Amino acid sequence: MARPRRSTEPRRRAVVGTRRGPELPGAPPPPLGRDEYARRRRALMREMGRDAIAVIAAAPVHLRNNDVEYAYRQDSDFHHLTGFGEPESVAVLVPGRPQGEYLLFVRDRDPTRETWDGRRAGPAGACRDFGADDAFPIADIDEILPGLMESRARVFYTVGVNRDFDQRLVGWVNGLRAQAKHGRHAPHEIVALEHALHEMRLFKSRGEVEQMRHAARIAAAAHLRAMRHCRPGVFEYEIAAEIRHEFHRADADISYLPIVGGGANGCILHYRENASLLRDGELLLIDAGCEFRHYASDITRTFPVNGRFDAAQRAAYDLVLEANRAAIEAVRPGEHWNRPHEVAVQVLTAGMVRLGLLKGRVPTLIKEEAYRRFYMHKTGHWLGMDVHDVGEYKIGDAWRALEPGMVLTIEPGLYIPPGTRGVPPEFRNIGIRIEDDVLVTREGHEVLTDGVPKDADAIEAVMAAARAARSTAS
Repeated sequence: MARPRRSTEPRRRAVVGTRRGPELPGAPPPPLGRDEYARRRRALMREMGRDAIAVIAAAPVHLRNNDVEYAYRQDSDFHHLTGFGEPESVAVLVPGRPQGEYLLFVRDRDPTRETWDGRRAGPAGACRDFGADDAFPIADIDEILPGLMESRARVFYTVGVNRDFDQRLVGWVNGLRAQAKHGRHAPHEIVALEHALHEMRLFKSRGEVEQMRHAARIAAAAHLRAMRHCRPGVFEYEIAAEIRHEFHRADADISYLPIVGGGANGCILHYRENASLLRDGELLLIDAGCEFRHYASDITRTFPVNGRFDAAQRAAYDLVLEANRAAIEAVRPGEHWNRPHEVAVQVLTAGMVRLGLLKGRVPTLIKEEAYRRFYMHKTGHWLGMDVHDVGEYKIGDAWRALEPGMVLTIEPGLYIPPGTRGVPPEFRNIGIRIEDDVLVTREGHEVLTDGVPKDADAIEAVMAAARAARSTAS
């Protein structure tokens, strides 16, 4: 029996409370504890075997311009295993090592640099606060790591992510090989770490789901804020600023560059300029999610700039909403990954025929992929620490089955740019996408992003209340 779905209708107080804006999305869940990171490391080491060693490098620092750095964001695999947020770090897992299986190489304490750049954990803090069995200054890695690799048959490592570190790792292996005549033994195989680790990351623990629920609540509040601030004469970047404001006041950041596309810009799938004026009579498509403690949300909503759908916009919108809901209903354990997409394509293609966008028999149009003229992307992707999260979509040649703990997006769309030929003119200049984050549960699924309305009447009610509040305030 499927779990009952909560209504997507907005609560009354959420609609009328427009002067203050939406409330913060509740107290955040507790951070993931050291026990969870330790459990992950143990699981990975069981997969590796006792004749292996894993080496995981932290993300490098990247310069934005001259000596100004981009905001640092830790590598997802490194964070998944350590919870350690500093750059210039390397984690090493050595199954069965008597002196300790989990080692960290980190920046040493440096009062001068810490005055300029912030506090460092140092080796002592890496053990005390992050559970390392042993820790060393990163400056000592060339002397220590080759000795740890010696006599291990395999090195688990992800090649190609950090090219500079790739060269260092190969140099350590080759250095051991060059000393074979002195009795040293080099690993004979480099194994792709991501095959085992990314399969683990695909299944979210209870603690991870709580982080993702909170990220979804924050993003939902941001989309509601955008609806309330939207009106003709506002620029796209002003709406983007409202979204970022909501993220930051909840201690979150963007999980990708927000897409805020009015009118024809909503037909550009990865529109990023966010610079155009919002015009009366057009739709606004917002694709924006936040990252909270390294876990992402990803929401898209589309609504009229003036707060009222016209007849053609409403017909197209309701079609995409029908596809969104049908695809979500197809998310359940045992169903294969591509089934929600197949369902969305069926609904959208039949609807395009009804609206006069396509002509012909629905099965033939689907077989010929005629729908791709107006719907050219997949209906979803994995979601987790990365927005397009890791994990295989197929096992061999077959789509993999959905299982509890997986999280995916459902995001059907319809895109009809101005100047499109062969379609009723009232449907031109319409770009619509409706995206939700969905957790696969034992009973079926849970929509993590149901905190922001998607029913057309509910959206209009939110925007009408915002107009009334602005009128009263003026």
